[in-house]
Amino acid sequence: MIKMKTQFLILFLLSGMTLSLFSQSTLTIEINGLRNNIGQVLLEFNNEKGVNLIGISKNIADRKCIIIINNIKPGNYTFKYFHDENQNNTLDLYNIGFPNEGYGFSNNANGAFSPPSLKEMRFEIKGDTTIRCTPKYINIK
Repeated sequence: MIKMKTQFLILFLLSGMTLSLFSQSTLTIEINGLRNNIGQVLLEFNNEKGVNLIGISKNIADRKCIIIINNIKPGNYTFKYFHDENQNNTLDLYNIGFPNEGYGFSNNANGAFSPPSLKEMRFEIKGDTTIRCTPKYINIK
């Protein structure tokens, strides 16, 4: 009887571990409408409190960039990104302080004269998710 209880306990624990592995999701972020294929997209993936979880650099093809993040637990997240055309790993600014490279946020959130709030950027992952974004370019001439 004890042996059968032990076997049952082991099977129960192993099945729980298997279920937790399946609860991980994949996030696909499609950034469309980039100005050109030059450079790369740099993305910062954050938890719902804005704490950086991972930084990603990805090349551009056909004026779009597809970023795939695997093994994400269900929950709320945010991200921000920019089109690093000159590959200096910095969002370059015009003399008056506006970005001269494309940039964007999750939910295509848009702040007036500052980044949008975390609430505006927050999205939920319950399973495999695809999010489509379009960067904003400011042209000052």
